[in-house]
Amino acid sequence: MLALTSTVIMSTSLLLLSCFMLHLASTYVIAHSAENNYFYNNNNNYNNTPLPVSKYIPKKPLLNVIDSCWRAKPRWTSNRQALADCAIGFGKDATGGKYGAIYQVSDPSDDPVNPKLGTLRYGAIQSEPLWIIFDKDMIITLKNELIMNSYKTIDGRGAKVEIADGPCITIQSVSHVIIHGISIHDCKPAKPGLVRSTPDHVGHRLGSDGDAISIFSSTNIWIDHCFLARSTDGLIDVIRASTAITISNNYFTQHDKVMLLGHNDQFTRDKIMKVTIAFNQFASGLTERMPRVRFGYAHVVNNKYDEWKMYAIGGSANPTILSEGNFYVAPNDPSAKQVTKRKVKENWKSWKWRSSKDLFLNDAYFVPSGFGSSAPNYSPSQSFSAAPAYMVPAITLNAGPINCIAGRAC
Repeated sequence: MLALTSTVIMSTSLLLLSCFMLHLASTYVIAHSAENNYFYNNNNNYNNTPLPVSKYIPKKPLLNVIDSCWRAKPRWTSNRQALADCAIGFGKDATGGKYGAIYQVSDPSDDPVNPKLGTLRYGAIQSEPLWIIFDKDMIITLKNELIMNSYKTIDGRGAKVEIADGPCITIQSVSHVIIHGISIHDCKPAKPGLVRSTPDHVGHRLGSDGDAISIFSSTNIWIDHCFLARSTDGLIDVIRASTAITISNNYFTQHDKVMLLGHNDQFTRDKIMKVTIAFNQFASGLTERMPRVRFGYAHVVNNKYDEWKMYAIGGSANPTILSEGNFYVAPNDPSAKQVTKRKVKENWKSWKWRSSKDLFLNDAYFVPSGFGSSAPNYSPSQSFSAAPAYMVPAITLNAGPINCIAGRAC
């Protein structure tokens, strides 16, 4: 009986592996055949092609290096915490609630001062590690900003979860937070008032700005497969010496100032900031800051950009930016073709802004600057290889929350 069971398990594993490899191979053939339409220029970037953008939109998604770590597993509900092993880049070591209990949200209501057991806020402020899940679809309208405690994961898989139409998420002076698979949109500023941040502490807050996610003086953070849109301030802010962060597989849309990395031009402590931005869709209706960087380092890799209104990547205060393997589609506006924007008029030519193997469509172009290496210098565990830019539409096709069903691969 044991031998028969082992044979069945092995056969099932081989079947799953074969299906995955067949899908990978078929997608690669399609992508590889499209490569013949591109050629490299002297800057090691793809030149424009006369073919319309629609020719490069895939019929099926291709799993990127993060998604291939977990999405093919039909029993994901039995080991949700395995997701914590799948991050890449600077936020690789974010454990979230990997070593804690499962906490189930059953109540969409909110009390900023005395949260009830079963609500999202109750789980988010606890002192011990927790992996937070949801027992049903829900829309949560917070009455004040949700202040995350360390070693927490918010995992929306298996339900349609929205945080909307009120203040949203603050990650301040904590570490090891993972937010995965939820929608955060239409966020509003919070009024001054009392907010509980731990089981033992209630503090008077001055009010939040209306960011979807504000990361403030925090480390080891991973934001993955979220939908973010239409908030009063930014969609994601990374400020005040925050570092070790990965922002991946998210879908951004319908917003002005999308992502800010760095507090202001005088806050030099942001020199320690290191952020990986990978496999995201910067979709329609976005204006600028995808991201906008000050002082620190940003590895912007394998993202899909759909017709920004002003610019895609900007910065000031001498940040280092490596744009690698991205898929840039410029808007039709002839004054907005440039991917990059320096927020100064002079003394920027020494800044290390590099483009490597990016693909530019509709006359998009990147203005490089600086000398010397701009490599991310990842540790072995953080390191990953960028996919060719022509494959980016396929590996970002499932950006945003995924409709995962128990017992099936996502």
